[in-house]
Amino acid sequence: MTPGSFSNMASSWCNKKISSVISVFVCFLLVVSSKICPVSSSETGSRHATNQTFRPQEELQKLKFDMLVGSCLSLQSPVGDLIDCVLSHQQPAFDHPQLKGQKPLEPPERPKGLEPTGMVTENFQLWDLSGEACPEGTIPIRRTTEQDMLRASSHAVGYVTGDQYYGAKASINVWAPRVSSQYEFSLSQMWVISGSFGDDLNTIEAGWQVSPELYGDNYPRFFTYWTSDAYQATGCYNLLCSGFVQTNNRVAIGAAISPTSSYSGGQFDISLLVWKDPKHGNWWLEFGNGVLVGYWPSFLFTHLRDHASMVQFGGEIVNSMPSGFHTSTQMGSGHFAGEGFGKASYFRNLQVVDWDNNLLPLSNLRVLADHPNCYDIQGGWEFFFLLPPLVG
Repeated sequence: MTPGSFSNMASSWCNKKISSVISVFVCFLLVVSSKICPVSSSETGSRHATNQTFRPQEELQKLKFDMLVGSCLSLQSPVGDLIDCVLSHQQPAFDHPQLKGQKPLEPPERPKGLEPTGMVTENFQLWDLSGEACPEGTIPIRRTTEQDMLRASSHAVGYVTGDQYYGAKASINVWAPRVSSQYEFSLSQMWVISGSFGDDLNTIEAGWQVSPELYGDNYPRFFTYWTSDAYQATGCYNLLCSGFVQTNNRVAIGAAISPTSSYSGGQFDISLLVWKDPKHGNWWLEFGNGVLVGYWPSFLFTHLRDHASMVQFGGEIVNSMPSGFHTSTQMGSGHFAGEGFGKASYFRNLQVVDWDNNLLPLSNLRVLADHPNCYDIQGGWEFFFLLPPLVG
């Protein structure tokens, strides 16, 4: 399917009074070092697919068993998250047949062009603010309840076309957008993609999301996702299935992010890097300045075993068309791009990794909206925002 036909299909969704996905993707070139901290200076498509990965009772029982045999300590965050410290070799990833009996790999060579890693791990999650951490040899896993598993029923992604990529990096402005329905979400993330829009789509995804359906509250949370068959039978959010191998004992995937940005106030962003290890071919995830979170083994994928053919940065919401009208769920800050820095949400520091493991600025960036009747965007900084509810 071509990008144009995909966009036309997405546009037709916006004209129907059915559940739809509204996506905004904009790009900007600004190469600076960034992590979660106050900011000192001022192609797209959409898709709504049903996640068939989750088998609630089976997954819940497996997770309960994992916690029983592997947890050596439990911590609680100010927002009620329970974080279990699980022995690294007993995390869900090692239930995979090709990982059984193995242990997490050693850190790979980082892309060239990155600054030296910092010695201090910044606190960006609420559970970690007390200074407590899981012991060495364990990883933090947000405890999943039966209600969480039953809520995890849908997701969506959007695409832009690119060249051949071996990784991507972005600093993503963090907000706490209002989500008006339990069955809607708002997110900001990057996608590393290969394959077609058919059944063979491979994606690696990371960013932040507000999803009452998945987490049971309205806090922005650090998340990951992967699939190797267009969201049909493989992949999952975070650590809800075998796949992603976590190596860090301070980062809890799925935990609430703190601090967040405020309108005309402090601005905060998180820096994420995904890249392919030149030696082993696995895809690694880094947060901030040198904080390795873990990796997706290359055998999970088909097309991504080689390289990515698309990289996408953007914001997205689910629009459930309450009462036949456009939802009031916010994207990013919920304010128009024209309001500028400190009021509209942004991406910055967009880069890619080439075949020789070099981190490079993006080129030939395109700023598009797939349907102007659903939303609008403005170039320059990567701002995205909510369009006032549509009538009819």
